[in-house]
Amino acid sequence: MAIPITYSILTSPFFFNEPEWIPVPADWSPNIVQGKTYNTDTLMGRSLWNQVQERLSRQSLILKDKKSQIAEEANRYGEGYLLHPRRGQGVFRVMVTEAYQRRCAITGEKTLPVLNAAHIKPYAEEGPHEVRNGLLLREDLHTLFDRGYMTVTSDYHVEVSGRIKEDYGNGKEYYAFHGRELLILPENFEDRPSREFIEWHNEKVYVS
Repeated sequence: MAIPITYSILTSPFFFNEPEWIPVPADWSPNIVQGKTYNTDTLMGRSLWNQVQERLSRQSLILKDKKSQIAEEANRYGEGYLLHPRRGQGVFRVMVTEAYQRRCAITGEKTLPVLNAAHIKPYAEEGPHEVRNGLLLREDLHTLFDRGYMTVTSDYHVEVSGRIKEDYGNGKEYYAFHGRELLILPENFEDRPSREFIEWHNEKVYVS
């Protein structure tokens, strides 16, 4: 015969920081295996309740002070606004970084702080957070890629737009990459840049 297991659910628990912990009551037994309760009609119960109230009052004062500080900060910097974080962005960054062995797909650069996980088809354009929609690029190359001054062909060669020289009178360093095959690609073929997303970038973003 199965023995039913009973349990209790705490719907609104709260916790004090360690310095605020209440000492264990004198009548508490380490052998208690089920939740013990105290009644405020008893001396010990009233003592525990008063200690809880005292600590909550202190926290209330701290909270009011924090609210005042927040209000003061708001007056200094203006009205706040709601920011909607992109779901999955962090996971996408990690997956792309690892798939490309922590190296820039074009240059092989390994200095991690300057490497960005770039979407081929932007998330804002309904591009997915998938490795096959990503490239790990050095920060400046990521900027050029996003602005259409650089792209990748379906056979994984780099294309650099002539508009860099037209718009900025420079770009010699970047034109050196033109026509080169990507130096780094994911070992897993399914993670390599998707033809679908590459073609989208070539048609919608790249400026020839």
